[in-house]
Amino acid sequence: MRADDGTVRYGIIGSGMMGLEHLWNLHHVPGAAVTAIADPNEPSRAATIAFDEGRNEITEFADHRELLASGLVDVVIVSTPNMTHRAILDDVLATDLHLLVEKPLCTTVADCRAVIAAAEARRDRGCDAVVWVGLEYRYMPPVARLLQEVHAGTIGPPKMVAIREHRFPFLEKVGDWNRFNRNTGGTLVEKCCHFFDLMNHITGDRPVRVQASGAQDVNHLDERYDGEVPDILDNAFVIVDYEGGARALLDLCMFAEASEEQEEISVVGPLGKVEAFLPSTTVRLGLRREGRSGVRQDLVHDDRVAYEGFHHGSSYLEHLDLIDAVRTGAAPAVGLEDGLLSVAMGVAAHRSIDRGGPVLVDDVLADPGA
Repeated sequence: MRADDGTVRYGIIGSGMMGLEHLWNLHHVPGAAVTAIADPNEPSRAATIAFDEGRNEITEFADHRELLASGLVDVVIVSTPNMTHRAILDDVLATDLHLLVEKPLCTTVADCRAVIAAAEARRDRGCDAVVWVGLEYRYMPPVARLLQEVHAGTIGPPKMVAIREHRFPFLEKVGDWNRFNRNTGGTLVEKCCHFFDLMNHITGDRPVRVQASGAQDVNHLDERYDGEVPDILDNAFVIVDYEGGARALLDLCMFAEASEEQEEISVVGPLGKVEAFLPSTTVRLGLRREGRSGVRQDLVHDDRVAYEGFHHGSSYLEHLDLIDAVRTGAAPAVGLEDGLLSVAMGVAAHRSIDRGGPVLVDDVLADPGA
């Protein structure tokens, strides 16, 4: 199915901000070419063609199903609005094409489970195409260094994980779809599934209980869309308890542009502490036996990154692993179960805010209406 010269052909469904991000990353991935895009919004398609600057011969489609049937692509990237993922993934998984779906996998646990069932049915019919979830924060070079230290046992088993994101409000999107929970799954699904995935990956454990407090206090309250006020949260604290006893905390504020570091990740174990900071790309590592004077600090970069993009090179590094999996048949580094669990934790956090108490992750996973 690949081009005669070994080029891997990509089709991008959804040519908004993240579609453009994938396009420009793929410009820099050896052996990759974008051959088709699909988006019902003509201005978005036109912007993508202009952004491509003639590097690829791209065929445009208004309907993603036409792209899937075109025979022009080997890999499909789904970067459409969250609420469209389930229906589009049903169509993609009816083909034998490789797939990367942007986070969140879907807006609900029920839809995530339906997608997993469709992927299993595809495997049962003999298709071993890659299915990858775009939780690319794992690939940010400072975060990857933090993970390397944690998984090497440098600080011992993780006991406390703290993630702080203090940042700007949600950006404007086509049709303002990201202003409402019904479209996004809620802020703690849409934005924070990345961080819940990191917590799981850092601890190597299963989340048991989620307790959260959050609100919409500042952002978007003066906006109206067809007379409706946006309902997306702009700040929250979320505590996650793990089966093995570790705890994790998310501190989110989306009206904190005046922050030197937008993201801070701290992991503490019985032997020491490791931290990663963005955008400075700083990593700090300290061991208890050495005390404060022994804390080491580095600026961490990955020389493989040919394009930094919106996420400090993480999308580029993700694409290197994806194209390798497509060529070799390797398992995805971030699979559908990872996507499901990160969504379930976000859903649990929203339930906890609504109910004013802790929520069990297994209860959310077992709820057909979640």
